[in-house]
Amino acid sequence: MELLAPAGNFEKFLTALHFGADAVYLAGGRFGLRAFAGNFTPEEMTEAVKIAHEKNKKVYITLNIIAKDKDFDGLDEYLEFLQKISVDAVIVADLGMVAYIREHAPLLNVHVSTQANIINSYSAKLMADLGAKRLILARELSLGEIKQIRESVPAEVEIEVFVHGAMCMAYSGRCLLSNYLTGRDSNHGECVQACRWKYMIREVSRQDELEVQEDERGSYIFNSKDLNMLSHLQELKEIGVDSVKIEGRMKSPYYVATVVNAYRKALDRLPQKPTKELDAELEKASHRRYTTGFYYGDEGKQYTDDSMPVQESEFVAVVTKDSSDGEVEVEMRNKFSVGDELEILSVNDKAFNKKLVVSGIKNMAGESLECSKVVQEKVTIPCKYQLFAGDILRR
Repeated sequence: MELLAPAGNFEKFLTALHFGADAVYLAGGRFGLRAFAGNFTPEEMTEAVKIAHEKNKKVYITLNIIAKDKDFDGLDEYLEFLQKISVDAVIVADLGMVAYIREHAPLLNVHVSTQANIINSYSAKLMADLGAKRLILARELSLGEIKQIRESVPAEVEIEVFVHGAMCMAYSGRCLLSNYLTGRDSNHGECVQACRWKYMIREVSRQDELEVQEDERGSYIFNSKDLNMLSHLQELKEIGVDSVKIEGRMKSPYYVATVVNAYRKALDRLPQKPTKELDAELEKASHRRYTTGFYYGDEGKQYTDDSMPVQESEFVAVVTKDSSDGEVEVEMRNKFSVGDELEILSVNDKAFNKKLVVSGIKNMAGESLECSKVVQEKVTIPCKYQLFAGDILRR
């Protein structure tokens, strides 16, 4: 199965590829559902496609807003640009936009977004008949329902599902709550995640508010746990899923590195289950409590009473050059000092999760430091492991 990772900006794009993604999805300045991600300029998008193709990887571009007529302005020029730079597919949610792209940009492969709410075989067959190369199924489906849809469409039509990340309280992300409360339209990429807020209710005949108590912190009745299907990848493979997708274009590069790395290693182990070490990896990235969502019919257990994410590890530095001569150059992201014990997140299995005690720090002028405290300064530290540019040190 393809491992598909989020790329909210160019750094996250490079991180996703480094840690083993087969493909990435990203957006330009318009038409995508993450308006507040860094997103990509035309020049960056051109360079990203070039780099990915040199590594035999793929790039998919999101055009998945729920479009109004005015949103088609400038679309022809954008589609022409995407065809010119040879993106591997566009991700589209709106039925009219699917038909428009098939007519006006026939060289582009179309992946139908989860926002299109494909939850039955008849919708799936309709999208296949419209020329969709891939169907990204709604997140509200069970394994059995996905299997039935897989069997209903031609083998050349690919099936993609989400396996990790934030879940939405609305059907496949089609939510008006943010728009209603703040004027920022989720369906145009401007969601404020209003479902994560604390809510209260009031009995009609009373003027005071009655809080729905779940615990001492209040009630988070719309707030979903995060999806985690790391232990169930073999089951997805057996029912014919072609691509497994990680949510998170708004998440940090550290999140992308940690989660992509865990899923890459788990996929490479199939049909064996992931190790306890890989399960533990997903606790080290920012997350809410985990759930398997709707896959096993236990959606009643999906909601959590705490809106705040947690993580067990802190991003300390990123490796900027392959290590050599017993030292490694890193770019600092959080303060660290001589004597600190750091953990290695690396594509090198011999270094992955190994401990590194910082026995010395030097700046680029060769001067010794007691600590690295200037954000994004480059320093060198002794290191006996073979590390590669893009690897990460954490605490």
